[in-house]
Amino acid sequence: MQNTAHIIGAGISGLSAAVRLANVGFKVAVHEATHQAGGRCRSYFDGATNLTIDNGNHLLLSGNSHARAYARAIGTETGLVGPERAQFPFVDIKTGQRWQIDLGDGRWPTWVLDESRRVPDTGLSDYLKLAPLIWASEETLVGRSIPTEGILYQRLVQPLLLAALNVDPPEGSAGLAGAIVRETLLAGGQACRPLIARDGLSAVLIEPAVKFLQERGHTVQLGHELRSFVSTDGKVTALNFGGEDVIQLGAGDVVVMAVPPRAAANLLPGLKTPTEFRAIVNAHFRFEPPPGSAPILGVIGGVVEWLFAFPNRLSVTISNGDRLVDMPREELAQRIWNEVCEAGGVSGELPPWQIVRERRATFAATPAQNALRPGPVTALKNLFLAGDWTATGLPATIEGSVRSGDRAADLVLGAKTS
Repeated sequence: MQNTAHIIGAGISGLSAAVRLANVGFKVAVHEATHQAGGRCRSYFDGATNLTIDNGNHLLLSGNSHARAYARAIGTETGLVGPERAQFPFVDIKTGQRWQIDLGDGRWPTWVLDESRRVPDTGLSDYLKLAPLIWASEETLVGRSIPTEGILYQRLVQPLLLAALNVDPPEGSAGLAGAIVRETLLAGGQACRPLIARDGLSAVLIEPAVKFLQERGHTVQLGHELRSFVSTDGKVTALNFGGEDVIQLGAGDVVVMAVPPRAAANLLPGLKTPTEFRAIVNAHFRFEPPPGSAPILGVIGGVVEWLFAFPNRLSVTISNGDRLVDMPREELAQRIWNEVCEAGGVSGELPPWQIVRERRATFAATPAQNALRPGPVTALKNLFLAGDWTATGLPATIEGSVRSGDRAADLVLGAKTS
């Protein structure tokens, strides 16, 4: 008899676990509480701009092996597009200075040896001062591991770590920052080529996964919120979706819970989860980027941090954005657009726009909050956890999400064979 894997949550973590388990012979049933798959990684049609936009501008890198393998498994890796070389243009809107970091296409960080390819006005010794991050523990602060001032910090380290950790870098976990540095700057340009879901997150990472599962006879049920687990003798024996909607589990059935931390704690009392979160603010403008616009531009000296150029729109991401979540929307949109004009070399009145403020976008990647991230194994031997907020060894990223789903699926397989 075919065993069933019940996946609770249809975000990236849940879908990656579902696809992996479907490929090894499990019957898969995905249960999503909301009416749209994707979680915090999704697209939707926005009436204000008359465009399909993403709820967040998520950047992948060529070295994100799990995320790329997931996209390959659902047939959409070609939908992740980017330049052929790991080059990152920057602009300081206070001074008007522009530069480009060129990490090349090799396996080693030889770019730091070439003055023309590294951050202007920095020397090799500046980069060597980042070495403590490579072996730092997750309990250590970034601010106690490396210098958090100076040109290199302002022009590269701060923007990189702010985007990855979604906290002010000095208060972030040095161990998590070190994982990012090891997998990006230290891995050479081959691992750092930026990749963007040009046609939208849902079109590349979500809808094809749902279609992949459904075409193979698996189920993805939206608006199907789990209310509680029923357990006996240390195993989940039933899933209660309310009223008479109760699913009994067979002896070999398993559950992967891939829901946000608050929901996970409600479903599994006593579960330790992060308790502090940080906002991310995204702005989208219906505006045709000038020819030759960089797919992604780092912006220093303003409120804007990263400017993305998509067909028919310019989009902005601002991390650690709690200070902006209560600002009047029109005021915020105009402020951001003014900076977009400076950074992107465009002009004009404020075009059709949309502001998306994700108040609980990620857990705060501090040592204290990182210590609250649970592992994938629970007290119930057929229940496993997934999510970017679990202990993945990475901050809350798409790569971390996919890794958590893959890890939960691998543990399911290990439990089946043990």
